[in-house]
Amino acid sequence: MTINQSGWRPEMAASGTATGAPTATGNRALMLEEPLIFEIGSADRTGVDLEQAPAVQNRLGGMERSAPIGLPGLSEQETVRHYTRLSRQNYAIDLGLFPLGSCTMKHNPRLNEKVARMPGFADLHPLAPQSAVQGALGVIHELGEWLKTLTGMAAVAMSPKAGAHGELCGLLAIRAALEARGDARKVILVPESAHGTNPATAAFCGYAVEDIPATAEGRVDLAALQARLAVGGPDCNVAAVMITNPNTCGLFEREMKKIADAVHAAGAFVYCDGANFNAIVGRVRPGDLGVDAMHINLHKTFSTPHGGGGPGSGPVVLSEALAPFAPLPIVEKDAAGVFHLIEEETAGQDHAQNFGRMVAFHGQMGMFTRALAYILSHGADGLRQVAEDAVLNANYILRSLEDVLDAPFGGSGPCMHEALFSDKGVAEGFTTLDIAKGLIDEGYHPMTMYFPLVVHGAMLIEPTETESKAALDQFIMALRSVAERAKAGDEALKGAPHFAPRRRLDETLAARKPKLVWEEAALAEAAG
Repeated sequence: MTINQSGWRPEMAASGTATGAPTATGNRALMLEEPLIFEIGSADRTGVDLEQAPAVQNRLGGMERSAPIGLPGLSEQETVRHYTRLSRQNYAIDLGLFPLGSCTMKHNPRLNEKVARMPGFADLHPLAPQSAVQGALGVIHELGEWLKTLTGMAAVAMSPKAGAHGELCGLLAIRAALEARGDARKVILVPESAHGTNPATAAFCGYAVEDIPATAEGRVDLAALQARLAVGGPDCNVAAVMITNPNTCGLFEREMKKIADAVHAAGAFVYCDGANFNAIVGRVRPGDLGVDAMHINLHKTFSTPHGGGGPGSGPVVLSEALAPFAPLPIVEKDAAGVFHLIEEETAGQDHAQNFGRMVAFHGQMGMFTRALAYILSHGADGLRQVAEDAVLNANYILRSLEDVLDAPFGGSGPCMHEALFSDKGVAEGFTTLDIAKGLIDEGYHPMTMYFPLVVHGAMLIEPTETESKAALDQFIMALRSVAERAKAGDEALKGAPHFAPRRRLDETLAARKPKLVWEEAALAEAAG
């Protein structure tokens, strides 16, 4: 096997597809092939001129590098082209509909980005005197008030960094409340339809995790929950139930109030995973349903950047029963309108029973400004419409595809924010993975696959409220086409994607034996 000067290798190009023979460069019209930066760069060149460093006394104590670092050097133009070409191979919400279920990949309004970059917000330092950052503290406080109002809760902790971090915050508050009354309970109940991080967080907090089954229609089995809570009678060892509502099957838990009443009667608390709050914001207040703690993923409901576009933010709202145990710091507003960041415990104050701190400072300021800009630009009526449109879009997808894809809970009534399908009914030997890879050839990122685990071959789709009917119709057409090919046993699907920058990978091998470090020897081995 040979490697030309650009670093291109023959296997980089797709072969045996409708595109014809591989090109000499590996490029396919405007889809430009781009080797690894180590393949196009060289350690002996750089894009900048640096003067020779003066000789100084070595203060590394024997820890100095014994060999060249080996980082690739590129000119400015090569660097810009490299990362621009890579960016063209990445799918994003700015390119098209992003159908990931249980992730809420909604559009980030550019207004939010403009506000987050305003002087006074973008250049803040967490150690600045409180007198100099009253505006920023005001933003944190106002956002917190909105979150409490929208959820019907008594208190809010703004510092958690993301959803799972928020779960940890909520469980730590629950544990602190139980310890304050001398009640050392050991078990957290997690329904089958809850998010996967819930049992992990409970175990991290030192609790034993027990499963609560789902009914045939995909909702929590209330009778099974009540039976488990009755074990031990007055000495029930259940600390809390962690429930996701709407749940991961895309369904609203209709008996949420009965669930909460049963949990409270047993002396336990209700934790709600708020990742799906986008489906009910402005329509339902979780506090009215008996929820004691709930994290809110600002990126999912209030349009802050998601994942790698973060940093994340997962404020946690708390009921009156848990409010005294909220972690520090807390922003308070005095009678004179001055904001104070409470960072120390003070005997006799509302925050004296806090369980401590979760982070060094007070949260993600850039996410707070973006979320508040989103809330204020929508208003109360706009936020209500967000939920209504998100549910409408999901149901449009569900009913438009249920004749060609199996909808396991399609008969359970309308879905909420996401539509759930399975691979039941496709030709023998074809799977959800084949459908997902075929969707890549149609120009879409695949939906969430094989989750929730209660559905075999699950395909979870969340269009969010930000997609137009025209965009939904095009996506539905594409997915219908791929699903029909899978039902007809089209063997070409097993090789999809054919038109992506890379062909199908051995994902199991990639997960178990990933190559995380560049080794020049590997290139020489590939060259033969």
